[in-house]
Amino acid sequence: MEIRPFRAYRFDESVVGDVGSCIAPPYDVISSDQQGQFYQKSEHNIIRIIKGKAKPSDNNGDNVYTRAAQYLTAWIDQGALKQDAREAIYGYVQDFDALGRRFQRLTFIALGKLEDFGRTVMAHEQIMHEPIVDRLNLKRATRARFGLVFMLYDDDKGVADRIIESAAERKPLIDFVDENGVRHRLFDITDKNDIDAIAEMMRDKSCIIADGHHRYTTGLLYSKENPSPAARYQMLAFTNTRHEGLVVLATHRVVSNLEAFDFPQLIEKLKTNFELTQYRFDSPPSRTDAKEKMLAQMRAEHDNNSNAFGIYGGDGSFYVAVLKNARAMDTAAPEKSLAWRSLDVSVLHKLILEQLLGIGEKQLAEGRYLEYVKDNISAIDNLATRVEAGQKQAVFFMNPTKVEQIQMVAEHGERMPQKSTYFYPKVYTGLTINKL
Repeated sequence: MEIRPFRAYRFDESVVGDVGSCIAPPYDVISSDQQGQFYQKSEHNIIRIIKGKAKPSDNNGDNVYTRAAQYLTAWIDQGALKQDAREAIYGYVQDFDALGRRFQRLTFIALGKLEDFGRTVMAHEQIMHEPIVDRLNLKRATRARFGLVFMLYDDDKGVADRIIESAAERKPLIDFVDENGVRHRLFDITDKNDIDAIAEMMRDKSCIIADGHHRYTTGLLYSKENPSPAARYQMLAFTNTRHEGLVVLATHRVVSNLEAFDFPQLIEKLKTNFELTQYRFDSPPSRTDAKEKMLAQMRAEHDNNSNAFGIYGGDGSFYVAVLKNARAMDTAAPEKSLAWRSLDVSVLHKLILEQLLGIGEKQLAEGRYLEYVKDNISAIDNLATRVEAGQKQAVFFMNPTKVEQIQMVAEHGERMPQKSTYFYPKVYTGLTINKL
């Protein structure tokens, strides 16, 4: 992939005060409540641009997109956003806790030449039309790039990693801790030899989009309607797949709103293709013990490359379902590669959600029957409680997708079901802005 340095617009501490209060997560993970919280953090928070508040009076001349453009222009005029004097590749270091350990992820931010999906740039997840229209409208109004597309590349020599580590010995341009306890630091890499080394390393690399499929697709569409040479380059964040700080967490599936749903009947039907283990409980302590046994078996099966997930339907038992009939996937998805058919999410979506519960592509698109919940320290207990309260009908606890599985599926030119991966932590928006 062809990459190049750029002169980013960044928030100026002397004008905005705490720069960390101006930064936000990607727009698509921000809830309405969180939107309000980021509005309160600072009058210069990037949320006003990437996910502005709609008004009942919105029209073609005054809407979230036109107001985003006005904020951008005003902030530049005020000096709140200032363009760096020198071209740079930016080292982005995140320190965080996950899976009971402390991690550090090294990423570099640069402009990458937009390529149609193929050998150079590979997608791994399905995308939806509505977010593409939304991001394209924002880009047309502002002529700028705000959110980062998170890309994976493979380099066993760790060329960029060493350069980022060296840059991280200096004082950071930005240093803040987010609401999840993740520390974000940004460093400029301006030495020509370092920039050339990273660009040369990336020259023959293929990349997989880890997060930001809609943003990348929007960039492609915009470049084809805009004759400016600058439109052919997208602001991208790159992480080496060899880096141990590349962490993927699970995304659980929660079922609701199904007519005539019968959990005991579902358990019986599962026995055709799955080996089931039941962990009963009758008190809070035994509930915790049963949950831990379920999770331990799930992890063991995951390490053994078996397809397995936990299930809870509020009947006083946690279950682990392990696929025993792999040929069932050959029949369910004969057009897909072995790599795709071997994914836990593929097995769940095809053999259970679609075949047993009637939640196919059409029903998934409606958004009424399946909720996706990202894993965290309290997710499993919270989801189980929602099932017990009758708010949800059942929950399927997932193991995380392995990085090598993502690579194999992408190399086959296939895309996983939505929300198959949860790369943690998210790359934040507002660290760097690329104005065309």
